[in-house]
Amino acid sequence: MYKATDQSQPTFLDFNQPLGLKMNPQNRWVKIANLVPWEQFEERYALLFPSNIGNVAKPLRMALGSLIIQTKYGFSDKELVEQLTENPYYQYFIGLPGYQEAAPFESSTLVAFRKRISADMLMEVNEYLLEMANHDKKDDDDFKPGSSGSSDNPSNTKNSTNKGTLILDATCVPSNIRYPQDYSLLNEGREKLEKIIDRFCSDYSLSAPRMYRKEARKNYLALAKSKKPGKKKIRKIIRKQLGYVKRNLGYLSNFMMQGYAPTEKEIKFLETITTLYEQQNYMYEEKTHSVKNRIVSIGQPYLRPIVRGKAKNPVEFGAKFDLSIDEHGYERIEELSFNAYNESTILQNAIERYKERTGHYPKRVLGDQIYRTRGNRSYCKLKGIRLSGPKLGRPSKNNEYDKKIEYQDNVDRIEVERAFSLAKRSYSLGLVKTKLKETTMTAIALSIFVMNLFKIHSRFFIYFIWNLLFERKFSLAIVPQ
Repeated sequence: MYKATDQSQPTFLDFNQPLGLKMNPQNRWVKIANLVPWEQFEERYALLFPSNIGNVAKPLRMALGSLIIQTKYGFSDKELVEQLTENPYYQYFIGLPGYQEAAPFESSTLVAFRKRISADMLMEVNEYLLEMANHDKKDDDDFKPGSSGSSDNPSNTKNSTNKGTLILDATCVPSNIRYPQDYSLLNEGREKLEKIIDRFCSDYSLSAPRMYRKEARKNYLALAKSKKPGKKKIRKIIRKQLGYVKRNLGYLSNFMMQGYAPTEKEIKFLETITTLYEQQNYMYEEKTHSVKNRIVSIGQPYLRPIVRGKAKNPVEFGAKFDLSIDEHGYERIEELSFNAYNESTILQNAIERYKERTGHYPKRVLGDQIYRTRGNRSYCKLKGIRLSGPKLGRPSKNNEYDKKIEYQDNVDRIEVERAFSLAKRSYSLGLVKTKLKETTMTAIALSIFVMNLFKIHSRFFIYFIWNLLFERKFSLAIVPQ
């Protein structure tokens, strides 16, 4: 059940401050609260509660405001509740009518907040936020002052109405899981199966089958404690672990054939462990280390290995997404998936969405080599868009000019790398700790939304300071000497 808020706290002056507490109306959380489109969220959020039966859910501003604070500082759920209890500015931001010493909600409620506020909702309202920020801003041809966007050779552009810049790149957001060793995954699956068998035997008064727990544990530790195990030893341990898992799956299959039912949570684990056993058995028999839709975490079976080719982490385990940055420096998620898709397939859709937003195609698109397929080159040429990177074929007569353009494009493209670095260092994308697929996608979309929110706030602040200095300079200039 949900009741829409009556917006009884429209201004900072309405916030009830106890005697002796003086809050600064220029505090950034007070100002950011005026930037968030709460009304747009409220409309989407209310649709999640079609029934008028049950307890009234927490207001949207409290749910989203709490997640924004958590994303900014990376607080745990328990720590976030403590911070909300102690900080009056946070309480104002989440929509409380006045300062209170009691906690606004339990830490477990944050899980429900992340489930209700979906990634699609966040991306939709992020677009609304950026539309508001760009409403009074004139479209620029250049991404930066002095860039090559405005100095392109007109002969390189068919459509003179093209303007602006679109930057594209992809990254992986690692999830908080243990590195997926094959023998370790099989041992974890074996232990979970043993717990399910124990539960069956306890609830249904069944005799416990022989599972060789101590022997299986000793077998696993013999490899886990080895510093440099050889290939033969690894294969030997994996073969034995496969046997333990197969035996336990057989026990559970017999129990279920007799009419004993597992719980809903146990069914999910059984499906995951069965798939894990089939994949590991296939790789063992075929002597390979790759399989389609490989499971790397029993608790999070939706995660996939993403090969990034980086020196530090050649393979990461988490979601992959494409990020676009427009000429104003604002970020948007163009694609979000847990599968290792090819980034080059995203370029044309991202350009078309850019045209839907602005009414024109970009003048240039900046991306790395993977986006420069022949299909994408032909598409950009047809639309009058200059795709960054060296041209195909022989060097032209204006080779030196082309090299300057290419160099400037590479310099401007670094902006997306800065955005990835900022999101991972300061907006909780360095390591996602959520456990569910939906909440993980929400955490990623929330990070981009919050990053845009603080960027808009900082630009408004700089604009305010600039106007203040300009007015002061002007007033000093007209003072009679």
